[in-house]
Amino acid sequence: MKTTDFLSVKGIKLDLEATDKEGVLQEMVDLLAEVKSVGDKKAILKALIERENLGSTGIGQGIAIPHGKTDKVDGLFAVLGVSKKGVNFEALDGEPVYILFLLVAPKDTAGPHLKALAQISRLLRDSYFCELLRRCKTPKEVFDLIAKEESRKV
Repeated sequence: MKTTDFLSVKGIKLDLEATDKEGVLQEMVDLLAEVKSVGDKKAILKALIERENLGSTGIGQGIAIPHGKTDKVDGLFAVLGVSKKGVNFEALDGEPVYILFLLVAPKDTAGPHLKALAQISRLLRDSYFCELLRRCKTPKEVFDLIAKEESRKV
């Protein structure tokens, strides 16, 4: 499984405006709705907030991977956002988050959801890769960078 299987160029936003957790989740759900017909955006946002209430998906080093399961999608979908200002995401290290990878999956799937989380985590654990990602000027540049990185590690 590759990240480019469930992320599209249209699902990449390089100028997130929100500076708090709930605001950025809403912004990213709106982006997801532009990419994929998801029907009730509030239900997806609720699933993400419920997951965040269990513990922050802000994993540290400027990265968050908010994720949730909902019956509002029929497959695995992701959107990626980059914040120039940083987002207070209650990350484990207390630092602002700059790279957010939002993942949603159908309620009745576990395998693909976990594989996708693992794949995203592998990509983002390389600090040099994250720095390159933050320097990208267009969504296409980000997508191509991810594709290139994933092809190197196969």
